[in-house]
Amino acid sequence: MARNRGIISERLKEEIAKELGVYNTVASEGWGSVTSRDCGNIVKKAIEMAERNLENR
Repeated sequence: MARNRGIISERLKEEIAKELGVYNTVASEGWGSVTSRDCGNIVKKAIEMAERNLENR
């Protein structure tokens, strides 16, 4: 079954990738070239942002 959409928006992933310094890889080679470690760090950062957002409600 193919995925229809991701949980994290492309815009948010790109923003986090810029913060973590891996956006140049994404821009030049695509998401497939980003290391597993860096992808994990992007997910970790997104979770931290979501948790902070929930705390501030």
